[in-house]
Amino acid sequence: MWRKAVLVALLALGMGYLYHTDPELPARVLNYVSESLPQMEPSDSSEPRPPTLEEAIARAWQTLITAPARRWARVAVGVNACVDVVVSGVGLLQALALEPGSGRDHGVLHSKEDLKEAFIHYMGKGAAAERFFSDKEVFQRIARAAAEYPGAQLYVGGNAALIGQKLASNPELVVLLCGPVGPKLHEMLDEQIIVPPESLQEMDEFHLILEYKSGEQWGSSRAPQASRFILSHDVSNGEMSTLETFVASLDEFQPDLVVLSGLHMMEGMGRELWEERLKEAVVAISDVRNEVPIHLELASMTDRDYMNLILQEVLPIVNSIGLNEQELLFLTQSGGGPHADLTSWDGIPDVGRVSDILLWVLEQQGRADPESEADLTRIHFHTLAYHILATVDGHWGNQEAAVAAGARVASSQACGLQAVDVTKVVLKAPLSFYSSFSEPRKSLTVDPTRPVTVWRRGNVSFHLTPVLVCKQPLRTVGLGDAISAEGLLFSEVTPQPEL
Repeated sequence: MWRKAVLVALLALGMGYLYHTDPELPARVLNYVSESLPQMEPSDSSEPRPPTLEEAIARAWQTLITAPARRWARVAVGVNACVDVVVSGVGLLQALALEPGSGRDHGVLHSKEDLKEAFIHYMGKGAAAERFFSDKEVFQRIARAAAEYPGAQLYVGGNAALIGQKLASNPELVVLLCGPVGPKLHEMLDEQIIVPPESLQEMDEFHLILEYKSGEQWGSSRAPQASRFILSHDVSNGEMSTLETFVASLDEFQPDLVVLSGLHMMEGMGRELWEERLKEAVVAISDVRNEVPIHLELASMTDRDYMNLILQEVLPIVNSIGLNEQELLFLTQSGGGPHADLTSWDGIPDVGRVSDILLWVLEQQGRADPESEADLTRIHFHTLAYHILATVDGHWGNQEAAVAAGARVASSQACGLQAVDVTKVVLKAPLSFYSSFSEPRKSLTVDPTRPVTVWRRGNVSFHLTPVLVCKQPLRTVGLGDAISAEGLLFSEVTPQPEL
């Protein structure tokens, strides 16, 4: 310490002398010294650096995420499966000789121009979307261009297959996957996954995943965050052709849990088909044994009548659903629920509004009322910055661990890693929020050392945890499926008393 004092005194004397010879020289010397002083600090400082918020949350997750007392042993997953061709969205559209322009949403794509407009529309929002391409020949030309595009990659695709793959990474779990499985997809699936012979088909179904990065620009459109636009001409998945095969296989497989997805694929097949097919789907789902919980994974849709039919007819006969912020908003818009007048989320979805909609779904289509005959008791909501698990009290356990596990896998998988790297992620979630958008509402905070905030509204408990958002995501496809799968792995059903 005395050495620093002597150094400062000498510098002061020296600069006093120099001032008379060169009045500007002391200022230049001071600038140099101020830049150099930090380097003169002792390198073996014993004071520990306090952890960043990201570090505190990642450490706390390690403690919070504990296995449930009762684990699943056999899980059946169906019914949409395909091969994903992942490619740069802007790069592919340029390769198709398309010029940037204005964005516009299309419920069904009929041409390359429709594709361009829908892609720009969602890229500008930074939102994920999925659309059916009606023209088989044009789609095949686009698919060929995508497969030949430099850097294009092939992956397991389809919500059911992706959830199955994630579940199969647990060596203690036996997974049955039912869906249209072609030779390429069968080759890529985990060896632990059982595929019924009736699900195998001669040709693969291909889905094109047009990805874009955060800040990527095309013409006047700029992506506020990384996401993707999905298109396909997929009749097998579109008609849910393997649904009955899936349900029939459950008697022999005897699962502890059933995971269902693919309802969104029917939307592009036209109203006449989905009206009839959804009735058949309800009958098929109702045939699953009552003691086996069913999780339904939702996905992007545009037809409000179709979504409302799913809300009224399907949600009450499943036990759990998984969905993101776009799907949640469309659900309330279709059913006339809370905040249905909201056209889109403004940035990070408001926690209070999300909480209102989740409560409405569980009260209207679920068993929030103990007198209700509905089965829905759990909703796993995920958005970029945070996740919420909303559950009817007395039906599910280990939900702190489940919601934290879902957030952790979102952080690691987006960065292409097996574990969270705190140098590659950033906290974007609000650290204070309200339990509801309207009164009565409670002011709540996130404690980074215990990063699951819990509150109750009536008979429903809410568990919220932040997500450590990957700064440079490598792949966004399948994140929602991985989140739901991981959340289910750490969840357990509470046995209900016999009536």
